[in-house]
Amino acid sequence: MDTFQQRRAWLEQQLDSDSVVILVGNTAKTRSKNIKYHFRADNDLYYMTGFTEPDAVAVLRPGHPQAFVLFVRPNDAAAETSFGTRAGLPGAKTLFNADQSYAIDDLERELPELLMGRSKVYYHDEQGIYSDRIIDWLNQQRRSTGFDIIKEYRQLLPLAPILHNKRVFKSKEEIILIRRAVKASSVAHKKVMASIKPGMNERQLSAIFDREIAEYDCFEVCYPSIVASGNNACCLHYEDNNCTVRDGQMLLIDAGAEYRFYCSDITRSYPVNGRFSKEQARLYQLVLDALDAAIAKVEPGLSWDVIYQTCMQVMAKGLIELGLLSGSLEQVMADESYREFTVHKTGHWLGMDVHDVGAYHDKDGNWLSLQPNMVFTIEPGIYIPEHCQTVDEKWRGIGIRIEDDILVTASGHENLSRAIPRSVKEIESFMAASQTGLN
Repeated sequence: MDTFQQRRAWLEQQLDSDSVVILVGNTAKTRSKNIKYHFRADNDLYYMTGFTEPDAVAVLRPGHPQAFVLFVRPNDAAAETSFGTRAGLPGAKTLFNADQSYAIDDLERELPELLMGRSKVYYHDEQGIYSDRIIDWLNQQRRSTGFDIIKEYRQLLPLAPILHNKRVFKSKEEIILIRRAVKASSVAHKKVMASIKPGMNERQLSAIFDREIAEYDCFEVCYPSIVASGNNACCLHYEDNNCTVRDGQMLLIDAGAEYRFYCSDITRSYPVNGRFSKEQARLYQLVLDALDAAIAKVEPGLSWDVIYQTCMQVMAKGLIELGLLSGSLEQVMADESYREFTVHKTGHWLGMDVHDVGAYHDKDGNWLSLQPNMVFTIEPGIYIPEHCQTVDEKWRGIGIRIEDDILVTASGHENLSRAIPRSVKEIESFMAASQTGLN
């Protein structure tokens, strides 16, 4: 619990004694009738408290003798027999170091007292669970007291800008957890690459990935795995994973393990039969060149947008050389015609959320500069769907994305996911060895 205590102490330093924080957790969601989806705690509540159960609210009061208050589900013998143990009110204090704890059903009754004497209310409620009540809570004191009682006029303020920009910078402990998630994913990606053969179903490959990350104590993936063969890869967030992979197709697999609330996010693209066609190899090399050019630039002080611009410059030039775009490089960059095939941006913060929180611009609207202990992805891609009539048929039905997880270091960068085969030669050699049982 020391880590969470340190984070609360940090937050107190950002606020004053006229402030109070209300941090609302997640509720369990129904899948069908009385069956619920597997519950996952709200990242911000967990980040500040370590608490992982549904239906929780944390109230933080800087400078107060009882600064940390948790509202939780009370112990219930029958419910715990059916659905597992709860920390309850005693555990909120003994296990999670809350100074005071209350039953979640008592939130309405207890909150007015917790707000007393504080006019700045920093509120965070990602699912909007109490969005219809927060204004009443803020106004309750002045509306319910006598005419000659001093009124408290409270302002509602967002917690996210403070907390989320803090989360952009990872501690040593967080980097260890991300490394573990990346390691699990790397092993799993290699296992899928070694196992694939024509006639398999995308769902089988997804299951292989899940099986491998379980060996690293990863309970689940941090987003629905994208296992897309052929033209399916041109759908950026394809997750049906129900088609047969066929000889001559490419497979795009975008999958990442989650380890103790921390994510990885890795994409690899390779031929189902282990051998690139001429067209596949040329497009693949172009995407890899863009990725490597961008990674090579990563160091403290680099402006975030340089990553995207670098990838687009490399891919635009290559698409012109392949005859897939026409015009000079200057013209193509100016009119952004490359976007027909490149489609998306080329990276995002990585952490507790796979598209992790935190701004990409400073308060003046300028792009952020990279600093040590930032973690993010770089993921250029080229997508030419079957219905594209502007290019020769030999290029159609190919989607290629390559994504690595990058840590900014004091002297440059580290590619955390570099262990998975990346080059055409590495992929073909690895897959050939797998077919002969050498891997």
